[in-house]
Amino acid sequence: MLENHFAPWSIYIWVKFMLQNRNILLGLGILIVGCGGSKTSLNVDNNLSSANHTVEQKNAPSKLTIHKAAETGVSTETIPIYTYKIKHAWPHDKQAFTQGLIYQDGILWESTGQYGSSSLRKVELKTGRVLQKISVPEEYFAEGMTLFRGKVFQLTWQSQRGFIYDPTTFQKLGEFVYNNEGWGLTHDGESLIMSDGTNQIRYLDPTTFQTTRKVSIFERGTPVMRLNELEFIRGEIYANIWETNRIVRIDPKSGKILAWIDLTGLLGDKERTGAEDVLNGIAYDEKGQRLFVTGKLWPKLFEIELVKK
Repeated sequence: MLENHFAPWSIYIWVKFMLQNRNILLGLGILIVGCGGSKTSLNVDNNLSSANHTVEQKNAPSKLTIHKAAETGVSTETIPIYTYKIKHAWPHDKQAFTQGLIYQDGILWESTGQYGSSSLRKVELKTGRVLQKISVPEEYFAEGMTLFRGKVFQLTWQSQRGFIYDPTTFQKLGEFVYNNEGWGLTHDGESLIMSDGTNQIRYLDPTTFQTTRKVSIFERGTPVMRLNELEFIRGEIYANIWETNRIVRIDPKSGKILAWIDLTGLLGDKERTGAEDVLNGIAYDEKGQRLFVTGKLWPKLFEIELVKK
């Protein structure tokens, strides 16, 4: 009996309480739901914002990287590669350790190296016959050479000393000094241009022989080391890479690599005796637009035509 009377009464009290306190309960519900909902919503928004920010950070290029890339010559641009076609082959002195080579007025001019046998010489193209020669003192290892403003300039390897000659008599006119090793030498009509075995090309004032500027050579951020014999050809610098079969073509202003030349197999196996050294020596006939190359102790000198791969 008590249970039957108590149940309706309890329901009545509960309903009355709810009606009287509906505003309080409503506010409390909103607060509970709102707190939970807001926190959830805030977390989601923050997570999305954080995720988006992370994605943007990963996808966005780094200014530091771009700046560094620009400094080191990083580029995704494809560098052309050339091979060759042999047009002519002429005899070359097998005792000539070729360090520098130019073509002027129908004659090859050659600087040869090694202690005790370094020289400056004029050579007949078709026969390889030495027409004129002067020996370099035994304590010097001769390197690159060029003919500029009516004088012949010749480098030495580690002596930090160069020689100046009269191109007709080969009489020594003077000497000059520099603070690095001497490897290759050419000119652009205004400055002497030399390599020192690193990835740098130096421009020298032809009167004071002071370095006026330097250009560093990179391939996709990696220094191109051991730049050796040089030749300035139609606004570009061609450089042998020591101990390789490659020549690199360089923009002299920016140092950008314009192309590679692969001369693998130029001196055939049947033409080798085993005494030959590496590819070295680039000369250009500006009037005839002929490109000549040879190597240290090679029995032949070649006129080649470049063929793009």
